Amino acid sequence: MEKGAILIGEKKYLKWYNKVGYGSGDIAGNVVYAFLTSFVMIYLTDTIGLASGMVGTLIAVSKLFDGFTDIFIGSMIDKTHSKLGKARPWMIYGYIGCAITLVGVFAVPTSMGRVAQYAWFFIAYTLLNGVFYTANNIAYSALTSLVTKNSKERVQMGSYRFIFAFSTSLLIQSVTVGFVDLCGGGAAAWRLVAIIYAVIGLIVNTISGLSVKELSDQELNDGLTKEVEEKYGLGEAFRLLVSNRFYLMICGVYILQQLYSAMIGAGIYYFTYVLKNKNLFGVFAWAVNIPLIIALVFTPTLVGKWKGMYKLNLRGYIIAVIGRALVVVAGLMGSVPLMLAFTALAALGQGPWQGDMNAVIASCSEYTFLTKGKRVDGTMYSCTSLGVKVGGGIGTALVGWLLEFSGYSGKLAVQPPSSINMMQFMYLWLPLIFTVIITLILSRMNVEETNEKIKKERGISIESTPQ
Repeated sequence: MEKGAILIGEKKYLKWYNKVGYGSGDIAGNVVYAFLTSFVMIYLTDTIGLASGMVGTLIAVSKLFDGFTDIFIGSMIDKTHSKLGKARPWMIYGYIGCAITLVGVFAVPTSMGRVAQYAWFFIAYTLLNGVFYTANNIAYSALTSLVTKNSKERVQMGSYRFIFAFSTSLLIQSVTVGFVDLCGGGAAAWRLVAIIYAVIGLIVNTISGLSVKELSDQELNDGLTKEVEEKYGLGEAFRLLVSNRFYLMICGVYILQQLYSAMIGAGIYYFTYVLKNKNLFGVFAWAVNIPLIIALVFTPTLVGKWKGMYKLNLRGYIIAVIGRALVVVAGLMGSVPLMLAFTALAALGQGPWQGDMNAVIASCSEYTFLTKGKRVDGTMYSCTSLGVKVGGGIGTALVGWLLEFSGYSGKLAVQPPSSINMMQFMYLWLPLIFTVIITLILSRMNVEETNEKIKKERGISIESTPQ
């Protein structure tokens, strides 16, 4: 070994119950996210009677208010010092606001005038996305870097996390329509379901936050270089992020993923008005989420077998492109069984990236540390909230705009041909387009190899690599 080289051993930091406890936090996250993205538009248009185009515009405007809160809260997490650590206070206490505002979004008073209803939704939606979900989600994601330095454990945390995430999404998408009907239907039923989901999320999120313990700053920095005093403002934090090309790539992928999810969520319109069976939405939720969960189970093993995440993610998304292309063919043929099969194939290909992307972000944060000497884990994980909010917000807004443009009206039992064609374009073609673009970005995102080159240049050697 060269003189002055630093050994970075793959020490184990977590027990199995820490990983499971951490992963369960995405039950809480998807109680909010899956419920919101899958059902808020149809609740507002078909139950409250709001115009889809106006709702889409309000969601887009909301993004202007909360677009910069991600980096701000990320930098605040980096500067937080408490008995709970840096991230856990923001994760635990932020969810209280998530629960309240989620109920608010699905509790638009039917007795109000139209302007007041739009205002109610806008305020509740903006607070949920721009403040509380941001704080909770960035903090939760940042824990991947703050509770362990072991790259294999980080991948495992991501796999546990998204197994819970997709299981929750599957459950929410499968049971919500029937659950609302069981509660009597109408606005009051949507409000009751939102309250139940919010309470469940609040309990699980608290348990998750208390199931892991953050490492000290000294432990986090040990083995790379001496600790750097992290005094930087919001402007410098922003410069650190935009100077990291991998951060920009991850943001792009996150946004595209949420656009993809919004179009899949718009499937509720496709199944209701094109295939004339709204219950198929829940059936297709199984075809999406079960393969994702299966892929997540094997992701840690495949990462070790292929000695990293880059090849696995890229090859997986190539499979996803093939799967989504075949969904288009099956949809044009009118074959629901083939659509189900190819939807499952695409989801299987997307699974590895879902499982290891938090570990990729951790590597992205390490790249900033290696090149700039600043540890900005909380700020780096702003890409998770930024992508979810911007991509999810624009995606939901886009659904509203496209439906409005096509002449859709929630008051009509039979939609015009222009709306039917638009629903087919949104559910069949747009997910394929987004998947192709994500694949192209992933082909350039080899941050692990870049970090290894930097370490070799600086005489940093790795004692062991995750297998």
